[in-house]
Amino acid sequence: MAKKAKTKKAKKQKAPLSWKLLGAGFAIPAGMAVRKLADTAWYAARGGPPPKNPAAPGTTWPDALAWAAVSGALGAGARLGAARGAAATYKSLTGKLPPGLEAGGPTP
Repeated sequence: MAKKAKTKKAKKQKAPLSWKLLGAGFAIPAGMAVRKLADTAWYAARGGPPPKNPAAPGTTWPDALAWAAVSGALGAGARLGAARGAAATYKSLTGKLPPGLEAGGPTP
């Protein structure tokens, strides 16, 4: 009879407070900068302020979709940059990566 392999659940590590503070310390200024950059880029491209509420009936579909694309792409890039910056800072301070992050990319 073949023995059944026991599966172990990976223990979820609790993120230390220092990692949470670093994440917030990088994310908040990045979010503020992206908002300013998106507003400035929209104003330069369209000559007016971006829509305050793209879902409002008074906003045209092209404007709503364009604002969603611009703000979404810039927001995702800022989140990535903030997370990588916080992880690099955490590693330089502690000598190891934060919990949940691996040193390399996916293995083939």
